[in-house]
Amino acid sequence: MAKVSVIIAAAGAGRRFGGDRNKIFELIGDRAVFLRSVDLFAQRNDVLEILLVASRIDRDRIEADFAGQLRRLNVSLITGGDTRSQSVRNALAAVSEKASLVCVHDAVRPAATPQSIDAVFAAAERSGAAILASPVSGAVKRASPELTILDDLDRSNLWLAQTPQVFATDILLRAYDLGHDADDDAELVRATGRLVTIVPGDPRNIKITTADDLNILRAILAPQKQ
Repeated sequence: MAKVSVIIAAAGAGRRFGGDRNKIFELIGDRAVFLRSVDLFAQRNDVLEILLVASRIDRDRIEADFAGQLRRLNVSLITGGDTRSQSVRNALAAVSEKASLVCVHDAVRPAATPQSIDAVFAAAERSGAAILASPVSGAVKRASPELTILDDLDRSNLWLAQTPQVFATDILLRAYDLGHDADDDAELVRATGRLVTIVPGDPRNIKITTADDLNILRAILAPQKQ
């Protein structure tokens, strides 16, 4: 069984969500969103460590309000950078030498299923690079800045990337050594010439971007209240 270092990316500003606090602190049931995401990995035998990457501002609150819970879950706090890529790069500097795989997961994506995590871990162990993604099911339009339709796109080979995204440690380190920024880790790995495997994920594994997303996830996870 491969040993996995898990990086929980929680350093984003969440400007599109609105409100006076970062969306990672919003509650689903009685548990903060970011802790729900940590919970996905905390009891797994193949997880060696969990590194939670938070912004400088949010780190102070996490240390003040959640330190005990993070200790019980064996979570280490890492200070993030100005971009997502820099935040993950900061965490990679702390990854254990014993980890053969590194998993990067969005802190605001708390509905990944154990079965999906099993599948993407197994695929990454086989191929060295794998991500969860869901197929695009609706009609896809390319629009102008004025929101008029320019093109109808073929959706047959289009997928929406999710997390976890999981890579052999040396492959991910090599990708980040290039010093580039990207929207996700798969993009950086592909820039090195590596193929990245898609593992079909659950469409309910959504990322919280807006308040509506949070309400959808509250409905999805309601039966799992702790």
